[in-house]
Formats: sequence, structure tokens, C-alpha cells
Amino acid sequence: MSSPPAASNAVSATARIPELEFLRSGKVRDIYAVDEDHLLIVASDRISAFDCILPQAIPHKGRVLTQLSRFWFTRFASVVQHHLVAASVTEFPAALRNRLSASSQAALAGRAMLTRRAEVIPFECVVRGYLAGSGWKEYQQTGAICGHQLPTGLVDADKLPTPIFTPATKAEEGHDINVSVAEMARSLGAELTAKLEAVSLQLYREAAAYAETRGIIICDTKFEFGLRDGELVWIDEALTPDSSRFWPQQAYEPGHAQPSFDKQFVRDYLETLDWNKQPPAPPLPAEVVRATSAKYLEAYRLLTGQDLPLND
Repeated sequence: MSSPPAASNAVSATARIPELEFLRSGKVRDIYAVDEDHLLIVASDRISAFDCILPQAIPHKGRVLTQLSRFWFTRFASVVQHHLVAASVTEFPAALRNRLSASSQAALAGRAMLTRRAEVIPFECVVRGYLAGSGWKEYQQTGAICGHQLPTGLVDADKLPTPIFTPATKAEEGHDINVSVAEMARSLGAELTAKLEAVSLQLYREAAAYAETRGIIICDTKFEFGLRDGELVWIDEALTPDSSRFWPQQAYEPGHAQPSFDKQFVRDYLETLDWNKQPPAPPLPAEVVRATSAKYLEAYRLLTGQDLPLND
């Protein structure tokens, strides 16, 4: 493994791109309108935990999210359509490149996705292959997760008999709320819900099988989808350390929380503090920032087989 790049260039707020119409900022991403059919999604290095944006950014995180999403969108293009057009400025259409100044192109390098617009489906499509997080808490209380009855006697981090689909409502603020498949179907209709479940489970199974060959367990992940001309489209990000729990396979040992390649490392640190999980979030020590950056970079290296490119 090569040494992580210098940590002095974390991007808390991406530079405004004056040539494009700014639409909005999320916890991590800034979104611009390119034209009536395309958006530019720019990933900062911001990190959130417990629905709060933390004061420190994680160096190179935005590039990892963007380039790992490109890897998975490309790998599973035959499973479901995706919204990605290009994740490199050099691959943008000439008309867009010519609109962007040299400074704008430099600000976007490695962290921007040109995407097709889609009508967002207002549910997180979560797939769980192992017992962890809110699923573990719910199982301890009820023996089930989102209506899926599970065997008795399971322990923290146990592998489930089969992956389960556990959707959640998308919240603009605050925590997403787990719902049953039946509740989702009442909102979206049985046909679309069944398709979302089938595609989500297929993506998870194929990604998890591949990741195991690279030494990573995908504990769980969340997908987002939209509709274009009535067709299902995979949108947002794809199987990243922000949207998934990645565990090192060699260290896997059920019965307790697992080491991880994702922002669970930050959550675990925050759980040691006397903090009520309301803004403002507490600062992260420099060593936690450095270690988190290294974990993101290592996840990218293991899954793709190469180090993160440092330029576009």
C-alpha cells in the first residue's frame, strides 16, 4: 500500500463554479444545473455522522466517493441503468468543457460527476447482509428488522441467512425512518416496489460477492433510484464508504462491532463523547481525521485494485 497523499488539501466547501447555475448543497455534495437534462454533482470532503456535518473535512474523501461510484456504476451497467455520464473533466462533452474556466476545471478534478436528471424515488433502498447498526438494535428489541422475522440467537455482526431489503424514507433533515416493504408498496405501488427490491438485492449480492474476492465484507448498503421516461435509473452514489459498511474480511469475528473502512470509525469515536448528537458536532482529533482518510483510500485501493488517481 502506498502512503496516503498529504492531508492539507481537504475541501470543506467546493469552490463555486460560476459558469453553471448552483442549485443546492447537501451534507456532502453540491449540485449544479448543466442544462435541462443534466446535472453536475460535486463531492466535497465533508463528513456527516448522526445527521450532523462535522467541523473537519476528510482529505480525499470526495474523490473516493466519486471515483468509487464510477467503478460500481460501470461494473453493473448491465443490471440497471445509471445516471452517470462522466466522472472526469477530460471525459465531459466538449461543449461543457469549453464553458468551464481552467480554475473551475481544476476545482472539479476527480470529484465531479456529470449525470442525467431523473425523478427521484423518495425512499432509501437499504440491503442488509449482516446484523449491525440500527438493524442490530431493532433485532434485539423485536427479533425482526423492518418486518423481516429473523432466527433467534443471532449476535452482533452475524451474517444473515439471506440478504434482506429494508427500505427507509428519505429525510431532508433528521434521521431517515425504516419502513416495511408493505408501507413502501402503499406509497409507490406493488410493481415498482417489487422491482426496486429485486434490483437492490441483485446489486448487493453481486457487489458483496466481488468485494469478498478483494478482502472486504459489505455488511449493508443503501441505494437510491429515480425514473427517466418511466424506466428505473440508479442515481446518487454507488456502494461507497458513505453509503455502506465495509468490513475487513480477515478481521471478521461476530459477537461485537467490527473494524471498518467506512465512516463507522468516526461514529465509534463520537459515541465515546458526552455529546447529545445534536448540532453543532464536536471537532475530530487530527489522528481520527488522518485515520479516516486512510481508511477511505484503502477501501478504494482494495475494491478497484489501484490507488486513487490524484489528478483528473
